[in-house]
Amino acid sequence: MKIEIPTPSLVVLIGPSGSGKSTFARGHFRVTEVLSSDTCRGLVADDENDQSATAEAFDILRYIAGKRLAAARLTVIDATNVKPEDRKGLVELARQFHVLPVAIVFDLPAALCHERNRSRPDRRFGPHVIRQQAQNLRRSLRGLSREGFRHVTVLKTLEEVDAVTVERRPLWPDRRGETGPFDIIGDVHGCFDELVDLLRHLGYQVEDQRAEPRAKHPEARKVVFLGDLVDRGPDTPAVLRLVMSMVEAGGALCVPGNHDAKLLRKLRGRDVRITHGLAETLQQFEHEPEEFRQKVAAFLDGLVSHYVLDGGRLVVAHAGLKAELQGRASARVRDFALYGETTGETDEFGLPVRYNWAGDYRGEATVVYGHTPVPDPVWVNRTICIDTGCVFGGRLTALRYPEKELVQVPARKMYYQPARPLAPTDSAASRDATALPVAERPYNDLLDIKDVTGKRIVTTRVHHSVTVREENAVAALEVMSRFAADPHWLIYLPPTMAPPDTCQHGDYLEHPRETFAYFKHQGVPRVMCQEKHMGSRAVIVLCRDGQVARRRFGVPVGGGAIYTRTGRPFFSVPGHESEVLGRLREAMERSGLWGRLETDWICLDAEIMPWSAKAQELLRLQYAPTGASARASVGAAIDALRQSSARNDGSQEILARFQTRLENVERYVEAYGRYCWPVERVADLKIAPF
Repeated sequence: MKIEIPTPSLVVLIGPSGSGKSTFARGHFRVTEVLSSDTCRGLVADDENDQSATAEAFDILRYIAGKRLAAARLTVIDATNVKPEDRKGLVELARQFHVLPVAIVFDLPAALCHERNRSRPDRRFGPHVIRQQAQNLRRSLRGLSREGFRHVTVLKTLEEVDAVTVERRPLWPDRRGETGPFDIIGDVHGCFDELVDLLRHLGYQVEDQRAEPRAKHPEARKVVFLGDLVDRGPDTPAVLRLVMSMVEAGGALCVPGNHDAKLLRKLRGRDVRITHGLAETLQQFEHEPEEFRQKVAAFLDGLVSHYVLDGGRLVVAHAGLKAELQGRASARVRDFALYGETTGETDEFGLPVRYNWAGDYRGEATVVYGHTPVPDPVWVNRTICIDTGCVFGGRLTALRYPEKELVQVPARKMYYQPARPLAPTDSAASRDATALPVAERPYNDLLDIKDVTGKRIVTTRVHHSVTVREENAVAALEVMSRFAADPHWLIYLPPTMAPPDTCQHGDYLEHPRETFAYFKHQGVPRVMCQEKHMGSRAVIVLCRDGQVARRRFGVPVGGGAIYTRTGRPFFSVPGHESEVLGRLREAMERSGLWGRLETDWICLDAEIMPWSAKAQELLRLQYAPTGASARASVGAAIDALRQSSARNDGSQEILARFQTRLENVERYVEAYGRYCWPVERVADLKIAPF
């Protein structure tokens, strides 16, 4: 007999004492997965059979089980669990953490159980206890499904127990093994022409005949549709045909949207309100054969609430999904994935006010979703909404993953008048957080102290994990709070330039030979060499205009920022930053770089010269004194050596060495002097981006 166990789930072993539950658990599950009530009694009372410690033991058991389920770990409860009241709390625990409760029942003869207990010296109770447990079990056996257990297996003989094999089955949303690359497409709403335009823009080969549309990517990329394929738009049947063909061919995944779920209920004969564009879909379906409608119903009925992809690093759901719901299975999970969460209020347009769950999101996975149309996609805490209201005259948007590149095509026309303007009004902006630019979202600028205190481990894309110690975090928070530029601009942490190994041959301290050898050893096939300018390190974030700054960075005023590698404003003189940004913006326009790079903002890692403009103290206290003292000391030595060499005492060789040293000193002074000149206005500065 094969028992399929969904993972994660809560497996409850049910049976009288001596029925073989613990032996079964040891044979089919990891030791760490099994929570035994006997073990918990021992932890509390130093005696696994002390029934007076039962309440405390189950407190420990439920606590540990809750921690495991919160971490999506398969958990097995090894206790008798023969009464409905014993199992009720476990079913509620499974529901609390949105996992499926599974029951494995050991309905073996009471005599066999009693015989086993007699051979165990630690079992000090008579046959009446086993008989009572068996009676309690059989009285409630038929009601296990009504209690909430989704999978029930009853084992009645030793042969059945011995023949069991346990197979773990991932839940339907668990597609961690699919790593992409993906092209995630927002709400289509029947906009077939725009969908074809977008797929072609993404590099797909599309046969757009409406009767049998097909699409595939030459590099085997896979599309993920975020639901709401139907309603409002001009050609829902063609959209469905294309999506269904791509899913059937293995070239796409699709999650359901709330409009898709409503259409399914209508196709199944349920009574639904014909609103929000459903009338247009039903009118278009009137020209379709019954076979097509049945095929659509079967397709929509088979869609999974959400998917967890790329090893758990990517989650896709129509309306988004909180971290604690990802990869889980419950009605609550499906409802959130379809409809999101609301505050219970309605706005002046009569629409529900969305709760800004993304502002509270702290999960590790990237969440891509749609559902609520926004003027522009904005990243908030590793989440992004890419429903840009194509059917309302906006755009159809795709997110390329893992590149995280947005690709958009404009709507050919406004097909449906939105109840709420796509660009929110001032009154709407004050309440509907998810439909607003980042600058206008409530709580967006509030710092959660838990995000920046204590020891933090940050996982990066190229350097694995970086540990931030608590004392460093405290110091950084102090500096950021008092001296840093607006944190919205701090998007880039400039790397330091590590020196090469010391030169092993010749008179040089450093030589390019050691540098190239280092990169070769690291497996780097090509190295780009640039002239090193001696200036002050600066990060320049430049936007094409104020609207871009507001939309992308959430900064209501200004068009960019210039800051040091420690995040402090680069210029202390008022007006200098805005003047430099203005000159850079003019240079970007004249050079045509905005168009060539296809962007409206840019981040430059640069050196701003002269070095003397920012490094006066360093020059005054280190470089200039070094040069002056070297000139004086070496010059004095040369004078003495000249007098000595006049007496032909053999000091000419030493004199020649010191003359060479003096030449090096002059080169040193000349080298840093090239980067020192007076600065009276912004025009005296030079900027050298890396």
